[in-house]
Amino acid sequence: MHRWSSLDDVPADLGGTVATLGNFDGVHRGHRAVLETVTSLARERGLASVAVTFDPHPVAVLHPERAPKEIAGLAHRLDLLEEVGLDGTVVIEFTREYALLTPEDFVRQTFVEGLRAQVVVIGHDSRFGLDNSGDERTMRELGERHGFEVVVQGTVGEVDHGLRTWSSTALREALGTGDVETATKILDRHHRVTGEVVHGHHRGRELGYPTANLEDGSEGLVPADGVYAGWLERPALPREHPDRRLPAAISVGTNPTFDDVARRTVEAYVLDRTDLDLYGETVWVEFVRRLRANERFDSVEALMVQMGADVDRARTLLVG
Repeated sequence: MHRWSSLDDVPADLGGTVATLGNFDGVHRGHRAVLETVTSLARERGLASVAVTFDPHPVAVLHPERAPKEIAGLAHRLDLLEEVGLDGTVVIEFTREYALLTPEDFVRQTFVEGLRAQVVVIGHDSRFGLDNSGDERTMRELGERHGFEVVVQGTVGEVDHGLRTWSSTALREALGTGDVETATKILDRHHRVTGEVVHGHHRGRELGYPTANLEDGSEGLVPADGVYAGWLERPALPREHPDRRLPAAISVGTNPTFDDVARRTVEAYVLDRTDLDLYGETVWVEFVRRLRANERFDSVEALMVQMGADVDRARTLLVG
């Protein structure tokens, strides 16, 4: 997949396209329904399939005080978009000046002149242009005016799983309550947080459970505080390496037993391994199931008993 950092980078000989737009935060199953329509139509018509996305998130620019943390960082999003099978993705830098484009100016610059789109695929709730004033009706009118077809993807979801839709909102709600199993259903993969392993208080090592502590500001939305079963993956290692993907018990939150409540951390203990030196390495931590909420224990001994039980449960869930 080609990755273009602006419309100016799109080659003139690309030809006609089937295109779409969105933040694609998380690239969940709802996003992929749109993207798969794009790639399918492009194959049928012999056109290039292209997605347009933005960085930073528009809300982070226009209303930074209420901007949510990204579910997945830009690098991860681009990797996920590539997995869908797109021919290219354009990452447009979102600025306050860019936000002033009217819906027609946005469509003309992006889809008509920039991508020579013959088909534009959008979600039923897509918004674009100044004050998000452009919608499905606007896009259809502009398609007629500028000579491109508009295809609208309706709401997708699984009512038998109790999900309203496969949406970023539903995904954030699930992660916000620690319901990583629902998050997995929406994503069709385990949610992950990426960060460099840094030194912590070394309490886990002293207790016999050395943990990999992720740096502050790791990439990806951290789920609710609690203890989870999951995986620690080391992307720097070859995929076939036996230590590439390792089962782990993961703790998210503060350490109330030690009155260390000022800083929220993500730390992972690789099951039954005390020989790993991960400091300075960038790792992925994936969340499979929440085992329990965080709690304060009356003694270190009581904490150790619970940690042993958590590890046993994680081992049973992950490796049998």
